[in-house]
Amino acid sequence: MPALGGRGPSYRERVADALRAALIAGELRPGEVHSAPALAARFGVSATPVREAMLDLAKEGLVDTVPNKGFRVTAVSERQLDEYTHIRSLIEIPTTAELAGTADPVALRALRPVAEEIVASARAGDLIAYVEADLRFHLGLLALAGNDHLVEVVRDLRRRSRLYGLTALAEQGRLEASAEEHLEMLDALLARDTEAVRAAMTRHLGHVRGLWAGP
Repeated sequence: MPALGGRGPSYRERVADALRAALIAGELRPGEVHSAPALAARFGVSATPVREAMLDLAKEGLVDTVPNKGFRVTAVSERQLDEYTHIRSLIEIPTTAELAGTADPVALRALRPVAEEIVASARAGDLIAYVEADLRFHLGLLALAGNDHLVEVVRDLRRRSRLYGLTALAEQGRLEASAEEHLEMLDALLARDTEAVRAAMTRHLGHVRGLWAGP
């Protein structure tokens, strides 16, 4: 888990974002209990912002507080993961396909560095960076549809997800191929190929669900 330096009003939010990414990537597993001081040592920060961030995650249902011990990572059932995938499919596939005919090419090209960051993170085996860049890419893409509420719904679904299969995929050398699907989607969008976008997004979400699995 990378160290987080610096201060400022967004410091607590940055710690919370990194913790969410660690949860989603499966680096913090269901049932594990973590104390704020122990997590702070992994982040290279003081315990206070970690404790505050974990309280934020508790409100989101990602962890439970354990008196005098810290925080326990909550589990996600297979049924919940299926439901999350179904809702994401209903939202993201048609929305992304529509962008093939409406999105500003300049705005689409601006997402290419983020897609390349996903690939670079996959190549390096940095799962937390992969999850964070993947979130920025997909939410940035959906934001081009101009519906802020839709973006927040997908953000919440992604926060509740788990990608325990990322570690195995990285160890097998297959994570980079999955990451490159983001570049494929961008190319199809820039080519104004609605059906290619729809097919790429459908396949991508299918791969994602394959990674959403219980411990």
